[in-house]
Amino acid sequence: MALPENRKSWLKAHPSLEACRSMKRRHDDHDYRGRCIYHITTCVANRRPVLGTLRNADDSHPLPWVELSDVGEIVHHEWLDIRSHRPEIDVLALQVMPDHVHAVLFVTRTMPVHLGAVISGVKAGIRKALRELLVGVVRGSASETSDLRWEAGYNDTILRHKGHLEAMLSYVRDNPRRLWEKRQNPQFFTLCHNLKIGGTTVMTMGNRHLLDYPLKVQVQCSRHATAAEVEALARKILMMASKGYVVVSPSISRGEKFVMKKVFEAGFRTIVLVAGSLSPMDKPQGRQFDACMEGRLLLVALSGEVTNAKRITRQQCLSLNALAEAISARPAPSSPQGNE
Repeated sequence: MALPENRKSWLKAHPSLEACRSMKRRHDDHDYRGRCIYHITTCVANRRPVLGTLRNADDSHPLPWVELSDVGEIVHHEWLDIRSHRPEIDVLALQVMPDHVHAVLFVTRTMPVHLGAVISGVKAGIRKALRELLVGVVRGSASETSDLRWEAGYNDTILRHKGHLEAMLSYVRDNPRRLWEKRQNPQFFTLCHNLKIGGTTVMTMGNRHLLDYPLKVQVQCSRHATAAEVEALARKILMMASKGYVVVSPSISRGEKFVMKKVFEAGFRTIVLVAGSLSPMDKPQGRQFDACMEGRLLLVALSGEVTNAKRITRQQCLSLNALAEAISARPAPSSPQGNE
């Protein structure tokens, strides 16, 4: 069910939906009471790490994990307890991180309240449990735990497409390892602004030393290329990558996507140009995260470029191809760089 155009008036007439005002990411044409699967992220105010401590793998934990604080234990319990208050919701996955929470929620049937009201109810339950925990605790003492405040609202992702749920469940469960690796390799996950390449200002995330490799090759393939031509190009680029070339492409055409996938799966170094922009909160997803951690991936975007379209424009294609050409022709610095 789509929301009326005059959303503010409608919300005032439906107090139970008031919580949707505080949503950070909003899908205006979506009914947040109906059957659906969501990935929810809610963050502690100022990203204070009061919910737990990130630990490395040990004898009891094969992967990095989060040791929950008393507050984190309460947060974990209240999120899992959603079903006792809202039987329409199943919690498919939950990961409490030191300063934020990821949850995958399955609304199995239409609810009488908006999803925002459910999230507000969880936060209210957490506040109540913390007050009960603090009975007899001297205010201002080291054991004071009532100072838990959340950022307003929450982020939601609607999981609609085939494979989306499985990918998100993996992402949520893998969060501690990803955070651990990010902390061990901060240089690969820090957004670099205002880097100049051939007169173009770009932003990057990943191993910026890939720009300084002396051998780089651009993958550019016409959308009219035949399957045989694409296969031949893939063999040529893979051979060059095996000899030390860094492979550069925005992966626009079907052939370019095919070649870059082959190069990536073979474990070679790549520079990937992306349409749109990068933000400090962006992180490479899936196998790109591991490639970034290993220093064999660099993401490059045009500074100030914004796009929400599913298909990029011709002008964006031309700009990205021109940038890929400039990167490929970029000379190595006079002083040697380490293979990071």
